Amino acid sequence: MGECDRLQEVLERIRSACERVGRDPEEVTLLGATKTVPPEVIRRFYGCGLRVFGENRVQEFLKKLEFLRDLDIDWHFIGRLQTNKVKYLMGRVSLIHSLDRESLAEEIQKRAERSGRVQEVLIEVNLGGEETKGGVMPENLKSLVEYSLRKPNIKILGLMAIPPYREDPDEVRPYFAKLRELRDDLEREFGIQLPHLSMGMSHDFEVAVEEGATIVRVGTLLFGERKY
Repeated sequence: MGECDRLQEVLERIRSACERVGRDPEEVTLLGATKTVPPEVIRRFYGCGLRVFGENRVQEFLKKLEFLRDLDIDWHFIGRLQTNKVKYLMGRVSLIHSLDRESLAEEIQKRAERSGRVQEVLIEVNLGGEETKGGVMPENLKSLVEYSLRKPNIKILGLMAIPPYREDPDEVRPYFAKLRELRDDLEREFGIQLPHLSMGMSHDFEVAVEEGATIVRVGTLLFGERKY
C-alpha cells in the first residue's frame, strides 16, 4: 500500500469513528508522529495532503526542519521537553503538547516573551501514574493550569495524554473519558475554553475519537514500524 493509500485509510477510519458518535470529522486533526521517520518520507506524505507533523526530539526536529524548509508544514512538538531545549522551538512549532511542570512553563514564558510571541500549549496529564512517562499527575493539574494562566505569553489550548498500553483498545477508553472530564472541569472552574484533546495513537485512535479527541497522533499506521 502506498503512502497516499495509507493516509486515506486512516482518514477514513477517523471519519467512521466520528460517524459512530455523531461528530464532525472536521473537528479531528490527524497529526503524523514522525519520530525516526526520514525527511523524504515526510515529504511524500505532505504530497499526499498531510500537513500536521509532530516530533519528539528537538535535535531530530531541527534537522528535519532544515531539510523540509520549503514545505508549509504545521509542526507540533509532542515529546518530553527539557527546559534547556525550549529556545529551539520558538517560532518553529505552532503547538507544544507536553507542558507538565512549572519550571517548563516558566521557561516557555521567558522564551516566548523574548521572541515577542504567544506560545500555544497543551498540558500533558499522566493518567496511568507511570513513572516512565511525562505528564502532570491529575491531582496537580489544577495548580499547574492556574500557574500557567498567569503567564501572558502562554496560551493553553487543552490537554494531552499517553494512556497505558492495552492490547484491547477498548480498555483504554476510560483513560480518554477521564481526560475529557478533566478538561471539562477546568473549563468550568476557570471559565476558559480548552478546545483540544490530544489523545490516541495508531493502536487506539478510533476509541479516542469516540471519546472526544481533536488531535490524534498516528505514527506506525502511516509510516510503518519505527526503526530505533
